[in-house]
Amino acid sequence: MSTNTSVRKQVSDEEWQLRVDLAACYRVIAMYGWDDLVFTHISARVAGPDEHFLINPYGMLFEEITASSLVKVDLAGEIVLASGYPVNPAGFVIHSAIHAARHDVGCVLHTHTKAGVAVSAQAPGLLPISQASLFPIATLAYHDYEGVALNDAEKPRLVADLGNNNALILRNHGLLTTGPSIADAFLLMYMLETACQTQIFAQSGGAELIQVAPAIVAGIQAQAEQVTRGLGGALVWPGLLRKLDRRDPSFRD
Repeated sequence: MSTNTSVRKQVSDEEWQLRVDLAACYRVIAMYGWDDLVFTHISARVAGPDEHFLINPYGMLFEEITASSLVKVDLAGEIVLASGYPVNPAGFVIHSAIHAARHDVGCVLHTHTKAGVAVSAQAPGLLPISQASLFPIATLAYHDYEGVALNDAEKPRLVADLGNNNALILRNHGLLTTGPSIADAFLLMYMLETACQTQIFAQSGGAELIQVAPAIVAGIQAQAEQVTRGLGGALVWPGLLRKLDRRDPSFRD
């Protein structure tokens, strides 16, 4: 029996769709070049009372991940559904902290992109110098670097710094976004990553940077609702799935 068939028979239709979407998110991150070999993670909450989550099999490239290869774990990072793949419990430290504290969060997405790390190392952080920057700035927080995220003692500080925001710049480390859905977390990361890339490009020109007026920044959330027609990430997600299907539909396996 194939792994696909075995896992598909053991999970609900709702969980299987979540697996397909999460595998797609890993593939899209790889497609945009935001992956970091086998490091960083995207996690998604499985519906239900059990506090179970899906995360990538440790050692598998993002471009290889499939719906059936995703590993189901509990808040301690322990595997709860037999899998032929390992998981890195240490990699779940940041994710488990947020999932435990924020039940409104369905997905946590973390990256180590060059632009993201570069901005995270700048004292002012993300600057309101592009339209793309305004959307994450409206829900952005910062967390100081405490070393490789292996220590559970860091969790309450990370959660406190995030607060009710959905984007977090991990100083000297990278970027993190959350959302009620995988699509929402991805769209916010797209905006945050685009803003970081734009900032590095703009700074490299050496000219004085023009910042957007605070009044415009303050009203950006309402404008975001208009731009996405209230759909958030769901506006762009179907198109991304179609793009993946044209390139390589094996993420659905």
